[in-house]
Amino acid sequence: MANKINVGIIGGAGYTGGETIRLLLNHPDAELAFIHSRSNAGNPLHSVHPDLLGETDLRFTDKLQPVNVLFLCLGHGESKKFLEENPLDKKVKVIDFSQDFRLGESVAGRSFVYGLPELNKSEIQKANNIANPGCFATALQLGILPMAKAGLLQEVFSTGITGSTGAGQKLQDTTHFTWRANNISAYKTLTHQHLKEINRSIKQLQPGFSEDINFIPWRGDFTRGIFVSSCMTSDKSTDELMQLYSDFYAGHPFTIVSAATTDLKQVVNTNKCLIGLEKEGNKLVVHSAIDNLLKGASGQAIQNMNLIFGFEETTGLKLKSVVY
Repeated sequence: MANKINVGIIGGAGYTGGETIRLLLNHPDAELAFIHSRSNAGNPLHSVHPDLLGETDLRFTDKLQPVNVLFLCLGHGESKKFLEENPLDKKVKVIDFSQDFRLGESVAGRSFVYGLPELNKSEIQKANNIANPGCFATALQLGILPMAKAGLLQEVFSTGITGSTGAGQKLQDTTHFTWRANNISAYKTLTHQHLKEINRSIKQLQPGFSEDINFIPWRGDFTRGIFVSSCMTSDKSTDELMQLYSDFYAGHPFTIVSAATTDLKQVVNTNKCLIGLEKEGNKLVVHSAIDNLLKGASGQAIQNMNLIFGFEETTGLKLKSVVY
């Protein structure tokens, strides 16, 4: 394509920054203009992301350049601060990875659309600024939103396990190999920060929803991926529920509803979300699996970029899983 869009990344040294770089280097309609990192300015990208050795000669920079779209791969609170301190041309699209704008917040005259394509596709296509959803929020929502759309969602009990990359690249006590290996632990029980955006999306589809989303997140003994199981009450048959879910996700290429067993390995290294349904009596269990760094972060951000600029939604995202 002759007229590629120019792309910049702020915060390119972390896991999501690295994944976004990899995807954009192979995107036919995008050209990486710069990757910003104050702590790594002047260093080659492969000095931080060793898998990029031989892929590009680009180096980190501490300077900003004109671009069509800017990805903010920053920590929570940092994106708002960056946009306040660095006025951008109004024509520049912004796709933010933090939780700074997921609840409808705005900054410097910029308002943000919540970037879950399966929920807000038409709004994303017209948006200038995107608040990319959280990783757990993406997996959990995709498992329950069809029930909300039908007005059938009741109290939900969810457990979800995530890989160590979900904690970010900075070393923490709970990401040491000696702690993480052969270990599982719960954290932020019933209080996870993603619950706020989940409830906001539910009420967008089922305004009268007032039940609890009881969510227990776990840290897993693996590097990437999220697997969520959500249990709720439903009197509909399995066939009716399969149809309900299939209809909801028709036209959404990355979310697949299947009657087969759902495995985490099927989605790792892809932008897919696999949805599996199980029914016993009046209890429905929905399993949803994603790669936390792709559909839960960088892949979904590229998907949003594709929608904003009118590219085919799957461009640059036809990735093979590590199923074997």
